[in-house]
Amino acid sequence: MHKITQTFDEWLLKKPHDIRAVFISDLHLSCDTILLNQAFISLLDKLIHLEHLKYLYILGDWLDGWIGDDDYLNLTNTQKQLNWLTPIVYKLTQLSQKSQIIIMHGNRDFAIRQRFCDVFNAKLVSQPYYIRDAFIDTIRLEHGDLLCTDDISYQRYRKVIQNPLISFILLHLPLSFRRKLARNIKKQSYNQKTKKPNSITDVNQKEVLSALTTCDTLIHGHTHRPACHNFKNKRRLVLGDWRLINNKEDNQQNVSAIIGVQSVSDLQLLKFCYSS
Repeated sequence: MHKITQTFDEWLLKKPHDIRAVFISDLHLSCDTILLNQAFISLLDKLIHLEHLKYLYILGDWLDGWIGDDDYLNLTNTQKQLNWLTPIVYKLTQLSQKSQIIIMHGNRDFAIRQRFCDVFNAKLVSQPYYIRDAFIDTIRLEHGDLLCTDDISYQRYRKVIQNPLISFILLHLPLSFRRKLARNIKKQSYNQKTKKPNSITDVNQKEVLSALTTCDTLIHGHTHRPACHNFKNKRRLVLGDWRLINNKEDNQQNVSAIIGVQSVSDLQLLKFCYSS
């Protein structure tokens, strides 16, 4: 495991034409995350200007507490103009005109459906999702929560809440009830996470080794523990969550995240930074 020091902006200056794909996860965007939303728009602006970028992969928990596509799609045009998500959707639509956007579910946005993704021409995929590349062999993508099998209570909860029948019922409940339910789940999730030891909220090594038998490189998020782990001739790249960092010098908050970047012949983790 090595420290990630190189920034995405440094790559943009040195070899922007080499970038083919970008991997992100755990943005946890909502109407309350104004600075994170601005940071994502800033990243999208940079990606739009990358001439040879083919893919943007969003590996779950892009949105925080998504309660159903109808929460956005059923808004009037006037309401959409004022909604926090619309500027992001606009930028994603711009990017989709030149690059393919691939989205998978996380534990906070598993209610996203293809209908919403169609608004900005993205493709919703199941996990694990495989990329077979002539230069970097086989890459396996997933959110990462299914690798955390030591967290038994969470795995039980996941099995119930993401059951197709339960999901169908939940998505047909009134929006007001779903909003209240999402707030309660988010609160309970935070309380439980603070009480759980770090050892059970991280990945299970047996699950990781099993996943690596199907690929050369495993990329996931969820754990909020960004790092590059080497296993003989294989790698596990863990994407980071998007974090607010207090800058003591100017008393402002900045955004920092660890993202994955694939070039013509390499794949590595880089630090993405945003200052308002």
